[in-house]
Amino acid sequence: MNELKTQLSQAWLNRSDLQQQWQEESTDCYRIFHGTNEGLPGTTLDRYGPLLILQTFHNSVSEDELEQVRQFSAETFPNLHLVYNDRSRNNSRIETTNEVHELDNLPMEASELGVKYRVQGRHQGQDPWLFLDLRSGRRYVKANSEGKTVLNLFSYTCGIGIAAGVGGAKRVVNVDFAESSLAVGMENAKLNKLNQVEFIQSDVFPAIKQFANMPISVRRGKKLPKYPKHSPEQFDLVFLDPPRWAKSAFGNVDLIRDYQSLFKPSLLATKDGGQLICCNNVAQVDLDEWLESLKRCAIKAGRPLKSIEILLPDSDFPSPDGNPPLKIAICQL
Repeated sequence: MNELKTQLSQAWLNRSDLQQQWQEESTDCYRIFHGTNEGLPGTTLDRYGPLLILQTFHNSVSEDELEQVRQFSAETFPNLHLVYNDRSRNNSRIETTNEVHELDNLPMEASELGVKYRVQGRHQGQDPWLFLDLRSGRRYVKANSEGKTVLNLFSYTCGIGIAAGVGGAKRVVNVDFAESSLAVGMENAKLNKLNQVEFIQSDVFPAIKQFANMPISVRRGKKLPKYPKHSPEQFDLVFLDPPRWAKSAFGNVDLIRDYQSLFKPSLLATKDGGQLICCNNVAQVDLDEWLESLKRCAIKAGRPLKSIEILLPDSDFPSPDGNPPLKIAICQL
């Protein structure tokens, strides 16, 4: 039985219109198979330039299924290198075979919307270096950054910041706590010959609160770790893409119960007439309720929103109910 191979072929056929668009947009990074809505939940197949990356999040694929993926890949993408990253155990990446190909760990180059990005099949982290469902966000930022100052929070490998730089932003500031992620961001800036892009290794809370001219709260009896110092500053465009949950000495990130603790300082660090683009990637968060909470928070902070526009992920991330897990809200001040 070749059930998985059939599902992969059908998924690729479903993307016929997109294939033309990707070619026109100089994009070779995209989702080929989105298993959650295409027949095998927890399994994805993505292209990143010269790489195909198969990932499993709930259950490993069987040897027979892996062979079907190999066959599909060889027939449809004969010149690309397939890497299988099994992430079905907690916080782990498992080799399904003792063979490790030299190309698995080799830094390579891919393109999205004409922007160059560093990619790698396997590295010390878990996630690929570019989140493909955020492409619509990078497209928007690239098209709306010319001459602007841009602040990219929880920047990871700085995909949004690089898109802003290529789009003509006059200054881009990327903030992330992970030195390894920012190092990839610096590589991305070099690939695109960008000089106006800055990188700040810092917990986001003290960085954004200083930009917003808000006090950094000290918990009773606790001494805060050192952090980079910044002067208050407002930006034309602020991009906020926090992880689902994170805990630090400066505060907790909680996208379900307390998005406001990050939204308020981000709002205060956005210029009048500027845009704050917010992301929430938790599927169980209701879009309308989340948007209402942003509007209420903005009014309470004395910076009511003029409008909110929703940006949906591209259709290589199919969402039959129209409610994709990733929600992107463009808040106009």
